[in-house]
Amino acid sequence: MIELTDTNASKIAAEFVRARTRAGSPAMGMVMTLIIVAPEEDAEEAMFAAKRASREHPSRVLGVILGETRGAARVSAQVGSGDGWGGETALIRLEGEVVDHAESVVLPLLLPDSPVAIWWPTTAPTDPAADPLGALAQRRITDSAAASQRKSTAMLNQCRAYAPGNTDLSWTRLTPWRALLAAALDQHPLHVTGAKVTAERVSPSADLLVAWLTDRLEVEVDRGHSDGPGITEVSMDTEEGPIRISRADGRLATFSSPHRPDRPVALKRREVPALLAEELRRLDEDDVYAATARRLVELRGNK
Repeated sequence: MIELTDTNASKIAAEFVRARTRAGSPAMGMVMTLIIVAPEEDAEEAMFAAKRASREHPSRVLGVILGETRGAARVSAQVGSGDGWGGETALIRLEGEVVDHAESVVLPLLLPDSPVAIWWPTTAPTDPAADPLGALAQRRITDSAAASQRKSTAMLNQCRAYAPGNTDLSWTRLTPWRALLAAALDQHPLHVTGAKVTAERVSPSADLLVAWLTDRLEVEVDRGHSDGPGITEVSMDTEEGPIRISRADGRLATFSSPHRPDRPVALKRREVPALLAEELRRLDEDDVYAATARRLVELRGNK
């Protein structure tokens, strides 16, 4: 990594070129630009997650740390490539007046003619699409479960501010659950009369799952509480008995259905790099998430 102090976007771009030349790869097959906006204390972990995701999605990764707005404008960066990265990376620290104009530093560093994704690994703007950095991206990824406080409210705010291209890792965490529940109803094409989701008291993913089941099954879905970890059980009531998926340890679930023996099902809780890699596989609008977000707003508005 090369340290640049009191620098600017053009010098960072020039260092990218020199880093590729030193690595013997003047042209690298990068497929997108990934912007990461994180506080100083979370930046290292976020960049590590992006590093693991870059093995599947070679990208130019721009980590942005927004410092204090007081004092003189200052831009510093650590620039490099290789060392396990699937593309090239810059960790950019902004201080002073330039913090309020971070997009002016980031915009010249975007790869030309390629998509842009942005990820807030902890606290995100209430309206990501209206954020100056968020406006640069086609895909805007938040994580309400990592918010410093009021996680359920953060998830609700993201749903209220939904715009095409928005998503949240709390939704991505539900992919295995949604696949398993859909497969269960394929195997048992029964009319569902009610459902219940049991999870930790504060769980944005559980809130979304309730909204998704309500939207898809058009039944009332209860929300139960447990000690976790995460979602521990989903049950769907039918005229022949309940279809139930229980996961007490966060790794292995038990699938119970009418007239059949219980079966173990792998349902391990996934780490952030795997969630991020999944979200970067698609840059178009997620219509199902959009419908679920609208339904969550409706449900919470009625309470």
